[in-house]
Amino acid sequence: MPGLSGRMSTVVKAKISKLLDRAEDPSETLEYSYQKQIELLQNVKKGIADVVTSKKRLQLQEEKLQQQVVKLDTQARQALSAGNEELARMALERKNVAQTELQSLDSQIGQLEQQQEQMTASEQKLRTKIEQFRSKKEVIKAQYSAAEAQVRISEAATGVGEEMADVGLAMQRALDKTENMKARADAVQELEAAGTFEDLTALGSGDDDIDRQLKQLSTTSEVDSELAKMKAELGTGSAPAGQIGAGGSGAAGASAAAEGSEGSEGAKEVTP
Repeated sequence: MPGLSGRMSTVVKAKISKLLDRAEDPSETLEYSYQKQIELLQNVKKGIADVVTSKKRLQLQEEKLQQQVVKLDTQARQALSAGNEELARMALERKNVAQTELQSLDSQIGQLEQQQEQMTASEQKLRTKIEQFRSKKEVIKAQYSAAEAQVRISEAATGVGEEMADVGLAMQRALDKTENMKARADAVQELEAAGTFEDLTALGSGDDDIDRQLKQLSTTSEVDSELAKMKAELGTGSAPAGQIGAGGSGAAGASAAAEGSEGSEGAKEVTP
């Protein structure tokens, strides 16, 4: 579609123009323009030199024709003096042809001289303009360099420049990574303190958490059983150690008293 193609062409040109604006350096552009003007001035000088060269060639040819005219005039006089009118006529005819060529050469030389003067005047004007442009160029370059330096200083001071923005982003990324690393270290330390992690490098039976809990329960049951057995062996298990000793001596006394009583009863039976 014509409308769509024209719109695409406009967008592409706008994008290219924007890229060129970013890449264009005023100092480089001014230097390039100055060099092109210098080349133009050199071409004008070369053109003036060519015109002068052509004029010199015509002037040399004019001198030869002038010498030929003088020579032919002399030959015609000599032939006429010798009575050879026909030869004198031929010499005069050649003289007229040479004079006609001289007139044409004079006209061409005049045109070349006029062209030389015009080109010389143009060369002087162009030289003056180039000198003025060179002065302005240096002033503009100095102003641009000063403005660019001021912008860089201001951007560095305020942190709005691209380089400072990159530095700020790098610092922010470093802070984010540091905070993430601290949080990870705290989390690992907390999980390690809670016993969530097991040491895979430790040498052991390789029991997991369930096995350890089952062993702990089995150990507790064995301890309870052994404790009950000890209570059974010691009696009630609630009397103190001193009372247990006193109880033992009382039982021995009771046994001795019983034996004494049995002896006295036997003695009574023997007596009439």
